[in-house]
Amino acid sequence: MTEWNQSIIPAIRNLKDFDAALRTDYTHLVLLNVHVAQVKAIVTRAGQSGKKLFLHADLIDGLKSDEYAAEFLAQEVRPAGIISTRNNVLLTAKKKGLIAIQRIFLLDTLALENSYVQIAKTKPDFVEVLPGIMPHIIQEIRETTGVPVIAGGLIRTREDVELALTGGAVAVTTSKKILW
Repeated sequence: MTEWNQSIIPAIRNLKDFDAALRTDYTHLVLLNVHVAQVKAIVTRAGQSGKKLFLHADLIDGLKSDEYAAEFLAQEVRPAGIISTRNNVLLTAKKKGLIAIQRIFLLDTLALENSYVQIAKTKPDFVEVLPGIMPHIIQEIRETTGVPVIAGGLIRTREDVELALTGGAVAVTTSKKILW
């Protein structure tokens, strides 16, 4: 995926939200919470609707978030990509040809510095920065790592979306359906 043409990525928390997201014009969707027994059917249904799902591997109930889970997801479920905070999950996803999105939580300067080390190790396709309402930090991460940034977390208004995009994010993830 070299070109990105979607500024908002709907983040789905439940099956009701999934149905709503399928009715949008967006191609890429993020699935946050799901049970392992449902994940393959959801990815299949999304594909039948012309949608590509990024699965948040750390939030799949009943599946340990490790390299074996990433291998299972890549081989059996076949999402467009995997989001995780775990290096081993992302490295396995990349090896299996999936888009790897490294999620980082920025609590303070130490967390930011540690994130740079982790990004250098995993070389993800994208970095999802949480909270996503810090345009100057988004810009710094993009410039420092050279990795496209997706802003997520606390994106509540159109202004939040615009600030993140102005700061250099290629897109924002949000579960706020009003922004979809």
